[in-house]
Amino acid sequence: MSDYKRILVTAALPYANGPLHIGHLAGCYIPADIYVRYQRAKKRDVKFVGGSDEHGVPITIRALKEGVSPQEIVDKYHEQIKESFVQMGISFDIYSRTSNKVHHETAADFFKNLYDKGLFEEKETEQYYDEKTKTFLADRYIVGTCPVCGNDNAYGDQCEKCGSSLSPEQLINPRSALSDAIPIKKKTKHWYFPLQQYEPWLQEWLIEGHKEWKNNVYGQCKSWLDQGLQPRAMTRDSNWGVKVPLPDAEGKVLYVWFDAPIGYISATKELTGQWEDYWKKEDTKLVHFIGKDNIVFHCIIFPSMLKAHGEYVLPDNVPANEFLNIEGEKVSTSRNWAVWVHEYVKDFPGSEDVLRYVLCANAPETKDNDFTWKDFQDRNNSELVAIFGNFVNRAFVLMHKLCNGKVPPLHASVLDAVDEQMISDIEKSKTEIEQSLEQYKFRDALFSVIDLARKGNQYMQKKEPWILVKKLAENPQNQLLIDNTLHISLQLTANLAILINPFLPNTAQKMIYMMKVVDKILDWENAGKMKLLSVGYSLRPPELLFRKMEDEEILAQVEKLRSGSANATKPITNISNEMEESKSNSLKPEIVYDDFDKLDLRIGTILSAEKVAKADKLLKLEVTLGFEKRTIVSGIAQHFTPEELIDKQVVIVANLAPRKLKGIESNGMILTAEEPGGKLILINPATLTLPGSNVK
Repeated sequence: MSDYKRILVTAALPYANGPLHIGHLAGCYIPADIYVRYQRAKKRDVKFVGGSDEHGVPITIRALKEGVSPQEIVDKYHEQIKESFVQMGISFDIYSRTSNKVHHETAADFFKNLYDKGLFEEKETEQYYDEKTKTFLADRYIVGTCPVCGNDNAYGDQCEKCGSSLSPEQLINPRSALSDAIPIKKKTKHWYFPLQQYEPWLQEWLIEGHKEWKNNVYGQCKSWLDQGLQPRAMTRDSNWGVKVPLPDAEGKVLYVWFDAPIGYISATKELTGQWEDYWKKEDTKLVHFIGKDNIVFHCIIFPSMLKAHGEYVLPDNVPANEFLNIEGEKVSTSRNWAVWVHEYVKDFPGSEDVLRYVLCANAPETKDNDFTWKDFQDRNNSELVAIFGNFVNRAFVLMHKLCNGKVPPLHASVLDAVDEQMISDIEKSKTEIEQSLEQYKFRDALFSVIDLARKGNQYMQKKEPWILVKKLAENPQNQLLIDNTLHISLQLTANLAILINPFLPNTAQKMIYMMKVVDKILDWENAGKMKLLSVGYSLRPPELLFRKMEDEEILAQVEKLRSGSANATKPITNISNEMEESKSNSLKPEIVYDDFDKLDLRIGTILSAEKVAKADKLLKLEVTLGFEKRTIVSGIAQHFTPEELIDKQVVIVANLAPRKLKGIESNGMILTAEEPGGKLILINPATLTLPGSNVK
């Protein structure tokens, strides 16, 4: 890293032919943003460029479907995509578009440079042609019956129903998507880039020189090179795109995969007058974040173009992710099988960081992964709420309760091994997390942050300041122990804000607001330090960082996904059942000992049991605690007969406030356990125990 003076980060240009979905975010935009935010926190010279890809067949296909011009399509979706990125905190330095004049000029100049060097091969070939519309047909303009699954509307390059890669020649009964006419073959001239000539260089630069790249990236590139490269057409017959800058190229535009990556260059031109420093100086580190479908273009074709031009730096790394499926099925925009970002931010306002968290924690870094709404709920409730948010809240609540709302001092004289271990964990976390980030292992880095918060909860449980405060009168030195626990916990909270900032920027902002500190504390150099919050400094009252996601809103999202999609293959009832079966796997937020200590758990013996009239689930129980008898109404009638409960010993919550059920006052609660299938079992002592005995 020390060899580079600046870093240029790019994220794949999304087609401006539809909204952004979470597969896009997980594939490259969230990883890129995490990396960039980390580099900014390191105070490095880093630029993050992106933009909409507004040329190519998908744009014209969408325009055809909606009966409008391609320009109207890109204008509409460019703005929507750009807004979605802003809402999700994707912090581009510039988000441009390939329809801009500067891009057309840059792409045309790049093509002309290679043409003037005599690098292109001019070829005349036969391609499909629609005589009715007088149009050469790209593969996506040809539809027909899939030879694999029989889908009548497969495209000339892929069947979106079965996922098979196709060519127009393989389609049964091919027809034009423009007019439904049967296409013919017609000769046309194009300019081909001789990719095969760059095989020896690619073997040396990529295969020998970048063995540190991710296995999925390196493996795909090696496979392509092992099969041998072929010349690739860099122009297309169309009126939509960057016009080929040659006098004999009427009706021809640059191939979108020649044009699109040059969008990174033109966007940098728009961003800064020093754009050449980021593209032409060897001390620049160029990193492309992409999805796996773009690996060949960014690792083989674009680098070969840059090499052919001769003035540009080459990518240092291309950390591509695999695909994110949704509820067990591949994302399909054509049948609306997707979770759309603009809809998510409306349905879950203020929870943008939750989606960032889930998509990073479950990122398809080395293999395809699956997004499910149940996992989204579990990760939010069991990790963000119960671990990270819970620790921060406990630290602030106890600081206000036990230390007058101020950062207490650290008393070295009473530090013990538990304190020292927590301090050591804080100091070591910085190195561990930054090593993962530098290696593009974002899931590992995020796990380390959450694990540090988990250790914070464990530390607080061991120190038990809420117990120490009860014994202050008899042991005044307990205040020193309380001070140390909360001092270390608050310094840990400040560290967590720094470490979580690249991942969850809104959360980090909430935390520094509560701590009454400025953004500068989030600089990476502050991570691992134990003097971030000054002794005696007043902090604001705590605010919950995350909220619990309820079953109803999660099931509503599953229903929305299913009902909005054609040809869904998994019944919604299955997912509902899965959620029910897995409820017991989701831990509730951690509590302090004081919370548990409020419960009065006692052994009771059931004396009698009878069904409650007009209530299928309720039993009326008479329970003795030895010193008194209780009436308890319990919802266990579907699991036990009244007869089998007589003389059974159970654990009851004895200090639960009375509650009327079907007109009967219930004074307590019977504890049960729920097995995976939903069956209830009683919690009772292993041996006969005196009624009224405390359970601790």
